[in-house]
Amino acid sequence: MEEMRRAIWVILATAVLASSVMVGVRGDDTKTLVKKVKGQKVCIKGWECSTWSKYCCNETISDIFQTYQFENLFSKRNTPVAHAVGFWDYQSFILSAALYEPLGFGTTGNTTMQMMEVAAFLGHVGAKTSCGYGVATGGPLAWGLCYNREMSPSQSYCDDYYKLTFPCAPGAEYYGRGALPIYWNYNYGYIGEALKVDLLNHPEYIEQNATLAFMAAMHKWMTPVKKSQPSPHDAFVGNWKPTKNDTLAKRVPGFGTTMNILYGDQVCGKGDIDDMNVIVSHYLYYLDLMGVGREEAGTNEILSCAEQVAFNPITSSPSSSS
Repeated sequence: MEEMRRAIWVILATAVLASSVMVGVRGDDTKTLVKKVKGQKVCIKGWECSTWSKYCCNETISDIFQTYQFENLFSKRNTPVAHAVGFWDYQSFILSAALYEPLGFGTTGNTTMQMMEVAAFLGHVGAKTSCGYGVATGGPLAWGLCYNREMSPSQSYCDDYYKLTFPCAPGAEYYGRGALPIYWNYNYGYIGEALKVDLLNHPEYIEQNATLAFMAAMHKWMTPVKKSQPSPHDAFVGNWKPTKNDTLAKRVPGFGTTMNILYGDQVCGKGDIDDMNVIVSHYLYYLDLMGVGREEAGTNEILSCAEQVAFNPITSSPSSSS
């Protein structure tokens, strides 16, 4: 157990050290270092964007999205009836984001696009961790980050098909955990390898450390399911150029395709269903709260995946499950 805990802290070491200088340090006080590499301008901007990158020449997430906005979006998460009181906080989010900002997470495009991506990512998070309902105090969209784990798992989510690559650990339960909940042994194994944390043997780490939970969710946001497909990030910010087959499948750049990548035919290609609309509603609500406005979100074709064909139908690709 102690070895596994050390593995978590190794990957978080830079972020934890950064947090000691985080208080009182904001964009205007952070010196930007600039150089050119092969004719392209690249930057480093303090602890939050600490790798040479073209994206670090833009504003950082903490420049455009601050603690009070996080609190507005997730205003009910620490109420007594919530199920993860005291777990989720802004610091965990921003420390996790610092690892992905040099890759373009929340740092791509102009300020509006940056804020829209943060709202899009958190829209998924809010919808997938909500305990809101129709008559909930503050409305059903105010209850994101109410959970950090599946409360009543119906199974252990151990798939023996992957016993050679990601064998289930004795006694381990691979039920849903995290900001974008992870299910199944193969997903814990795959994400654990990417983050260099032994989640296959210790899936419980996700519900014990909010920074790690956000990191796992951001990894899913920034990483394609298959190399030939876009990541949710690329589909949202416009880095992805649809092929003819994508166009025939009604897949276009925008929020709708992020749902297609993350959930496939669990949510998409089923018409105007509630499971899809709840996710879209969280995204639009967050855009409003962040001062961007839902009118920036685009047409229904961009927002929805109701008519899209799934990239990875569940029936043919078990790894496309959450």
